[in-house]
Amino acid sequence: MTAHPRFHMALPIHDIDAARQFYGSFLGCAEGRSAEKWIDFDFFGHQLSLHLKPEECALAKSNDVDGDQVPTRHFGVILDWEQWHKKAEAWKDLDFIIPPKIRFKGEVGEQATMFFRDPSGNALEFKSFKDPERVFAR
Repeated sequence: MTAHPRFHMALPIHDIDAARQFYGSFLGCAEGRSAEKWIDFDFFGHQLSLHLKPEECALAKSNDVDGDQVPTRHFGVILDWEQWHKKAEAWKDLDFIIPPKIRFKGEVGEQATMFFRDPSGNALEFKSFKDPERVFAR
């Protein structure tokens, strides 16, 4: 069985220590290489490179999706159903953009979702599908 390719994503941040606290301590992502102006994390098996560039840290505009204003620029991970619910409960006191909810209820794309920002304003979405085979279903 061939493993899926990993993605690499680079984002601007305004503070290395705040990023280290958020991605490392809070989300539990292992820290990889780093230098004075960047830091890498193992983001659920993918490489996330955060570059110190405060002038590029702007909040994304949003788009209406199923009644919510979803940041058009966001990233995240698809967790299994049980893991998503455990995270939603553990993180219930976060300052959410979109609090934990079930979107598209009863439809092909039904999913659990929640959105929040990192300390630099980058929007993250954690989502789950009760049936993982439905991730790309139309």
